[in-house]
Amino acid sequence: MLQVSRKVDYALRAAIYLAAQGQGRLVPANEIAESRRIPKKFLEKIIKDMQRAGLVTSYRGAQGGYTLARSSDRISFRDVIEAVEGPIALNVCVNEGHDCSVMASCNMQRVWREGQRRMLEFFAGTTLADMNPRIFLNTSVEAAV
Repeated sequence: MLQVSRKVDYALRAAIYLAAQGQGRLVPANEIAESRRIPKKFLEKIIKDMQRAGLVTSYRGAQGGYTLARSSDRISFRDVIEAVEGPIALNVCVNEGHDCSVMASCNMQRVWREGQRRMLEFFAGTTLADMNPRIFLNTSVEAAV
């Protein structure tokens, strides 16, 4: 079964939650973990990955917490997935530099490459803002004014 990992699922849930809080609001890890039903220790590891990728900023102290490092309409699903899992590959043969022993006689490579292209395009074109109607509506209202 082809399936998104639990790590990716949790990362997206956490990022979407942060997006819903508004940029700049510091959200404690406990709040994210409880509201999104993510084990706190696992969440902390995931957030570190997202920090290294420049998606999340953390602030220490009693009033500290996490916030998105840039606006939710500038963070894509692809950004989050690659921050916690590395490059996305539908099949090993679409990885750069992969030397496949059956490449010369394989008639599936075209399908894998096109599937890869479409998947990456979809994930790159879907932002955190797209997942939150309040954010999307606020953006639409501001653009119309």
